[in-house]
Amino acid sequence: MNPRGIIGLDVGGTKIAVVEGTDDGRIIRRMQFPTVPERGFDAVFDDITTGVAGIVASATHKPVALSVSVGGPLNVLQGLVLSPPNLPGWDQIPLKKLLTDRFALPVYIEHDGNAGALAEWYFGAGRGAKNLVFLTMGTGFGAGLILDGRLYRGTTDVAGEAGHIRIADDGPDCYGKPGSLEGYASGTGIARLAQSLYPARWTSRPGMTELAAAARAGDADALHVFSVAARSLGRGLAIIADMLNPERIIMGGLGMRLMDVLVAPALEVFRNEALPRAVEACSIVPASLGESIGDIASLCAAFDQGQLLRTS
Repeated sequence: MNPRGIIGLDVGGTKIAVVEGTDDGRIIRRMQFPTVPERGFDAVFDDITTGVAGIVASATHKPVALSVSVGGPLNVLQGLVLSPPNLPGWDQIPLKKLLTDRFALPVYIEHDGNAGALAEWYFGAGRGAKNLVFLTMGTGFGAGLILDGRLYRGTTDVAGEAGHIRIADDGPDCYGKPGSLEGYASGTGIARLAQSLYPARWTSRPGMTELAAAARAGDADALHVFSVAARSLGRGLAIIADMLNPERIIMGGLGMRLMDVLVAPALEVFRNEALPRAVEACSIVPASLGESIGDIASLCAAFDQGQLLRTS
């Protein structure tokens, strides 16, 4: 059977990727460009349609669907984007309809945390698991849940919004309230944390590469930033484990890249905070798809909703 083509669109607050993939999860080609969400939805959507049109025009396999991974909150099946904190101005955006009208393809849209969970479940560290949590840790912080062997979205598609959990009375203001898990364990939150702890040193938001390099070199300020972030991340992991009792928690984004300075100290907190039986049952691992996870995840709405995954 010849593979069917699927166009994947991975929309984040920092960058957007458009890929040509196939119905067995292979990535054939990709392009990427910065989001710059401050420009507003219309300007970003123009870039998206230009990128998708370019990939469609050069596709080696006839596309049968357009599959989208985007930050929530969403109305998934209607394809409405509902004011994500990292996409300012994307208020009640009918993204599914806009893309369907533009490209005359079936369009499937999924929360990026859910899409990442599906990608690792189908192809990565979640294979064979019945209960897993996938954590997106990038510009924002979210989760995707596979419970009892299927994707769980909740009653109104907001299951997995782990970044909104209040983890402290105060802290960096992300996801609409100070002290949220996103404020302590996302890239945006950790940068704001560094600024708040050391305003004279970091007058503008430091990048994670810069902060991690400083911590690995033994810089006391950077090590303290990650210590504070790790303490909150560990508490968040304990809440997730106690509530859901998963077999695996899979760390994406910063969780893959900062295993040493962020995740390792968080695991000590996790082991002290969570119920012993929850800890014993749960392995916490980096996403095995690595830096390709966003590309593969962008195909997964079509696999899950459109039943387009070829398994043989």
